[in-house]
Amino acid sequence: MPIDAAKALAAPPRTGEISWNSKDVQLYHLGIGAGVPATDPDELRYTLESRLHVLPSFATVAGSGAPGVIGGLSMPGIEVDLARVLHGGQHLTVHRPLPTEGTATATHRIAGLYDKGKAAVLVLRTDVADADGPLWTNDAEIFIRGEGGFGGDRGPSVRLEPPAGEPDRVLERPLREDQALLYRLSGDWNPLHADPEFAKRAGFDRPILHGLCTYGITLKAVVDTLLDGDVTRVRSYRTRFAGVVHPGETLRIRAWSGEGSVRVAVSAADRADAPVLTDTIVEHT
Repeated sequence: MPIDAAKALAAPPRTGEISWNSKDVQLYHLGIGAGVPATDPDELRYTLESRLHVLPSFATVAGSGAPGVIGGLSMPGIEVDLARVLHGGQHLTVHRPLPTEGTATATHRIAGLYDKGKAAVLVLRTDVADADGPLWTNDAEIFIRGEGGFGGDRGPSVRLEPPAGEPDRVLERPLREDQALLYRLSGDWNPLHADPEFAKRAGFDRPILHGLCTYGITLKAVVDTLLDGDVTRVRSYRTRFAGVVHPGETLRIRAWSGEGSVRVAVSAADRADAPVLTDTIVEHT
């Protein structure tokens, strides 16, 4: 059986040490489009080591400490074809600001395995802490086509009512043709984002952008325009990946400000605003 739910949920956590430095942070920031214009003081906070701060979404790649899609499939009880797998959602909780370099312990476990009928959803949780205590918690929701029907719980519903009224900000972020090739250098080597033949086997006409790249681009846009450029104000950030993005396209980001939170919707401007990120919230101080 490709998925053994009982075995997967009963598996003990995996723990290992991760580390990162300012070069890793800078590479991640470049991979999500930072540094344009190159001499803009606001952009230098993402690219110049003497001014560097860390966008919280760096936690999804720090030290390759979050196994993500590929790592989640190596957990006990999970044996499926990578071509049938998509990243369904992400939820990051920040316990304190991320340092520009560090060493920490990452603990991975399967926090949920849900039966959606025609698909299974695997929730992989990563808790990261250093000598001073907890740093962040990442939940990656992995959608596995054709692996439902094993008789499990359907899981909680996370769908939100659409934001009311006109957005407070409408932003556009053009993507580079090589955006996925640059972003994957931060550690996500899924061939879906680089190999045209693999992409076709997975049902796409060409490689697609990592959902977590769009995730980082969106958080940066919110921080820069609605949180005064202060990365330390972010407390949590969650989204559902609702559609694909191709390198070279333009993202349209709509944001609604509320008390302590920002609701966001992201679409592909080049494809009649096809949804890309939905059910998206940035909670902040």
